[in-house]
Amino acid sequence: MSNKIETWQLKFRQRLPLWLKEAYTAKRIRAWHRDCGGQTYVSFSGGKDSCVLLHQVRKICPATPAVFVDTGLEFPEIRDFVDTIDNVVVVRPKMSFKQAIEKYGFPVVSKEVSQKISEARTTRSEKLLHKRLYGDTNKYKSGKIPNKWQFLIKAPFKISHKCCHYLKIEPLRRYEKESRRRPFVGIMATNSHARKQRYLKHGCNSFLAKKKQSIPMGFWVEADIWGYIKKHKVPYSGIYDLGYNNTGCMFCLFGVHRESFPNKFEMMHKTHPKQWDYCINKLKCGEVLSYIGVNFDRKAGLLWQE
Repeated sequence: MSNKIETWQLKFRQRLPLWLKEAYTAKRIRAWHRDCGGQTYVSFSGGKDSCVLLHQVRKICPATPAVFVDTGLEFPEIRDFVDTIDNVVVVRPKMSFKQAIEKYGFPVVSKEVSQKISEARTTRSEKLLHKRLYGDTNKYKSGKIPNKWQFLIKAPFKISHKCCHYLKIEPLRRYEKESRRRPFVGIMATNSHARKQRYLKHGCNSFLAKKKQSIPMGFWVEADIWGYIKKHKVPYSGIYDLGYNNTGCMFCLFGVHRESFPNKFEMMHKTHPKQWDYCINKLKCGEVLSYIGVNFDRKAGLLWQE
């Protein structure tokens, strides 16, 4: 049995009204919970998407635990908000962000690009190196580091995609192994190309995938999240009222080059100066951001300082 979704089907689902999306999502939640024998949990980051997911899951399965990974990189407002939620299991990584970047390298651009750069710098395989530099022989040149980022191969700092694995994925895997529960995850196809491809391949409930999980809001869009919060009066963290749209790990560099002014580090300079100083100066993320051409303080915009 295949859950493969065609692109037109995804687009159709994304255009559905919110009430229909809620109904379809509820159906997928019930199916996942049933097929897992009730042994499920909600991967809960404290962000708005996981708040909406938790609200929907607990309408159907009230006793479902939420699992929060305390990486040490959460915004204080997120941590404070998580403390207000009932039935939250807190898990922690065995490695800190500082240890991860020292051992493996900084997360830059994206997971995919960081992995390719790391492989190009460390591989002993001429075949893999050629693939990372020039791509496969197909017309898409798949496997190639984009031309605009190939200069990072010679960067004076380590680059890696592994911090997410050790800080987030590994603690959840430990929890799953010990509890034998399967996750509901609040990701959407609109979050990234990789997440879109995963949704197209497996649909909402990936029973047959190597990584078994339910993403029952996979076909939702950003407007649906805020629409649901307003409609159902779902509590959310005050971090959004400060102007942040992305509330993931504070010091993560993935995607910051695509953010419009003010990017999250420019905002952090104003809203969380102590954390900003630790990240930019102590962890030397400022050197990395400078190297990839990303501003990280407020001096570029006087209006933002007011």
